[in-house]
Formats: sequence, structure tokens, C-alpha cells
Amino acid sequence: PEPAGTRADDTPTIELDERLMTTPAIAVARCRDLTRDMATLASDALLLAMDQLSDYRPDAAALIRKKEDAADHYEDLLGSYLVKLNTHPMTDRDGRQSGELLRLIGDFERISDHAVGILDSAEELHRKNMHFSQPAVQELQVLTEAVREILRLTGAAFDGDQDAAARVEPLEQVIDGLCEQMRTRHIARLQKGSCSIEAGFIWSDLLTSLERTADHCSNVAGCVIDAGRHNLNLNETLRAAQTQDPDYAGRFRAYAQEYCLPEGE
Repeated sequence: PEPAGTRADDTPTIELDERLMTTPAIAVARCRDLTRDMATLASDALLLAMDQLSDYRPDAAALIRKKEDAADHYEDLLGSYLVKLNTHPMTDRDGRQSGELLRLIGDFERISDHAVGILDSAEELHRKNMHFSQPAVQELQVLTEAVREILRLTGAAFDGDQDAAARVEPLEQVIDGLCEQMRTRHIARLQKGSCSIEAGFIWSDLLTSLERTADHCSNVAGCVIDAGRHNLNLNETLRAAQTQDPDYAGRFRAYAQEYCLPEGE
């Protein structure tokens, strides 16, 4: 196995031995293991970032940024390696898996980026001693719980759980709806003077980061479903999830009931 250590900035280093490319199946398996590590890093960073919204800690902030740096390192290394691997003769199965990983590492890296975006919002609130209104805090709690669940499902999907993969898209649609409702409610609070414009900017950035995190989770799940069907058209897969999956409507209703905002003021 390749050695692992730390760089000067304490982020983990990983190495991929190009000699593995002579046996593409082994090389792809090694890349999948490292992609799983990358996915865990990104998810952990996102979960920790959401925690900072209610309990900001400088040590946690530093750890989130370290994890994001590590995710960048994984993407650079894996992307270069997989592109080079694709120049070697491979079976159709190995080629499909290599292509799948190339698609996935971009989404996992973006999730880690959004973790830093959420952290930036938490830091601004902390630095300026600002607070969201109590109704906004309650709404945010619903949204972050839904994002925690979609991250869990996405991790299970990556590990091959097709049922978990099928549950991601309806939950992503529920999260989109929550964000839209929360933007509308924010405007109402602004009009009543119960929320400041400055806090509103942070609110908007935060909703964007959480909504886009769910979008990337949807991409990952769609990619997993694609791989199971030997299909490479992600947009077609996501459309089919809403129009052809007989369980989609029921799952959407269940998530919409579980993750609903409290009644407005």
C-alpha cells in the first residue's frame, strides 16, 4: 500500500502508485477507496460547519478549512490519476467505474467548498455578534436536519445502496422547497422590521450553500443510479426519478411532512 502522511500544513497526503495502472481493476479499486475517504472528509466538514451556526468554535473552524484543503488535494490527485488511467486498455466495467469516479470527485470537492461557505456565514455572525430571529433559527434547524439526512443517504448511495440513492432526489426537491419558503419568509420579516438587512445577506448566502450542497448530493446519487443501469445521462436519470419511479411521490410526501417549517409568525 502507498504511504500516507501529512504535508507541512498538516493536511493528509495521499499517493497513488502508477504501477497499479498495469492492472486497471486494482487501480480503480484503489481510487474508489480514496474517493470514499474524500467523501467522508467533505461530509464531515459540512456537518461540522453546520454546527458552527449555533456553537462557533475557532478550533472547529480551523479543522473545517483543513478538511477542505485535503478534499482539494484528493480531487487534484485522483483527477490526474484517473485521466491517465483512462489512456490504458481497460474492460468496459473498469472504464465505467473510472468515469463514474471522475464525475463524483468534483461533487465531493464542491460539498467541502460549501462547508467553508457555511463556516464563513457562521464566522460573520460570530464576529459581528449578530443573531437570526427565533423564527429563523427554528426554520434553519429544519433545513439543516434535512441536509444531514441527505448527506447520510448520499454516503450510503456511494457505498452501493440503491434504495438510499433513490431517496436522495425526492429529499433534494424538498430541500429546494424549504429554501424557497425560507427566502419568502425572510422578505416578510424584513418588511416587518424583525430582521436586519445585514443579517439577511448572511441568511441568503447560507441558504445558497445548503441548497447547493443538496444539489451535489443529488448529482452523486444520480451518478450511482446511472452506474447501476450502465447509463451516462445524469439529467435523464434525474428526470426519470421524478416521472417514472413509482415510489418517488410517496417518498417526496414523506420527506415534506418530516421536514416542514413551523407555522409562520
